Amino acid sequence: MTSCAIQAQGLARRYGEVVAVDGLDLEIGEGEFFGLLGPNGSGKTTTIHMLATLVRPTAGSARVAGFDVGTDPVKARGQIGLVFQESALDRTLSVAENLRFAGMLYGLPKAEIERRAKALLDLFGIADKFHAPTAALSGGQRRALDIIRGVIHEPRVLFLDEPTIGLDIPVRRRIWRFIEGLRQRNRMTVLLTTHYLEEADACERVAFIRKGRLVTQGAPRSLVENLGRHTVEFESRDIDALLERARPTLGKGLKEGNTALFLHGHEDTAPLARLQDELGDLVTAMRVRRPNLNDVFLWVHAGADLPGGRP
Repeated sequence: MTSCAIQAQGLARRYGEVVAVDGLDLEIGEGEFFGLLGPNGSGKTTTIHMLATLVRPTAGSARVAGFDVGTDPVKARGQIGLVFQESALDRTLSVAENLRFAGMLYGLPKAEIERRAKALLDLFGIADKFHAPTAALSGGQRRALDIIRGVIHEPRVLFLDEPTIGLDIPVRRRIWRFIEGLRQRNRMTVLLTTHYLEEADACERVAFIRKGRLVTQGAPRSLVENLGRHTVEFESRDIDALLERARPTLGKGLKEGNTALFLHGHEDTAPLARLQDELGDLVTAMRVRRPNLNDVFLWVHAGADLPGGRP
């Protein structure tokens, strides 16, 4: 790996008796696009808040862009851009005023703020909104402005916490083209949390966490390939009975609504057709498909053992 932009060792955060993050170790390379994935309440946002100096760790240590977030938070903060789940914009201000305020926090001259702001707005196709009231922007335009606000100081590390939640596909695509362009130009490290797993497919590596602990990490394609050749989905009126009956042939399965999910490690799917016949009336529908990152997520969410990957 190249030099580390983010390092965490034994990072932990407790709120009374509640353990939000439990001894997390991370190493993220300079310029890397890294995804931190997991179910709601797994500790993703708390991890970002600790790395971004917003929350002090209960235990452990972390360095971001070479600075210790515990002992040198001000210098670390100067190298960080952060886009929250909720908008950080002041809707009573204009677009220009929001960006001017953000730039001044990082000591940028007014003329440089205006130059960068107009260039960044132009990349999103909203340069004509420079003097517009923020409240008058569409939801997608405000999200674009949030991201511009987070990168106007050209940070070395950008934290994106659910940056495209609730946005339609064209706006999401525009945002990712923008982020990728920044990464290529500035060698910026990006740490992403998202529930849109297709977005995480573009990451160079992802880490799945559950209950504040690292479960597995690796390149998305490798994690998916390690699951098996196929994901088998059965629909049934009695999922529990189906899971029990299929277990001797397919091993442990997962219940997802009225669907039972299994992993099949072989290219030959003929035994699956025979199994469907054996299950008889229990099966109302059956599908066989290639696994994807959503399957990794489901296994993590269920607390099941994952083949491959490394903790």
